[in-house]
Amino acid sequence: MSVFFWNAFANRYARQPIANQAAYEVKLAATRRLLSPESRVLEIGCGTGSTALLHAPLVAHLRAMDTSPRMIDIARSKAAAAATDHVVFDVGTVFDVDDGPYDVLLALNVLHLVPDLAKTLARCHALLRPGGVLVASTACLSGGWERWLVPLPAALGLLPSVQFFSEAQLLEAQTVAGFTVESSTFPGSATGAFTIARR
Repeated sequence: MSVFFWNAFANRYARQPIANQAAYEVKLAATRRLLSPESRVLEIGCGTGSTALLHAPLVAHLRAMDTSPRMIDIARSKAAAAATDHVVFDVGTVFDVDDGPYDVLLALNVLHLVPDLAKTLARCHALLRPGGVLVASTACLSGGWERWLVPLPAALGLLPSVQFFSEAQLLEAQTVAGFTVESSTFPGSATGAFTIARR
């Protein structure tokens, strides 16, 4: 059902401005400090590709993936307009990737949307080289009113399915998956964690 939602929402999503531009710039800068001209980067849940296209010129190769074919269509159109050959957009999830290892894996606003956080983090860990870095921006909704209101609209395809966990639970899950969490910050958001974790 989530694919149906994101396909239907893709055009509107592509037109939306960044909700918190200052926080977004902080995240971009923190990510760029981890990149080099030799970096191989994987982004999962890339949406319409805006962040991937900003990072692509700074690295050797960037593969960006999303489960929504419509999102990927828009991302590919953006890439064609930008005339960049540093990024490849594919439909799929982290479990469809077989060309690792990567130096950096970006999971931006996606870990709270995956069906199984533990399995997803384990797969991210496996796809990174030793010393590689997972950069994640994650909504930490530990369970207020959203826990009761979201499931029905999600089942109807009106909202994406959302997982509920706290920042502490997110950090614990990353640690259990084998990562060392180097930082966790909340740039401009009371509910989201921006984490940098190393394999």
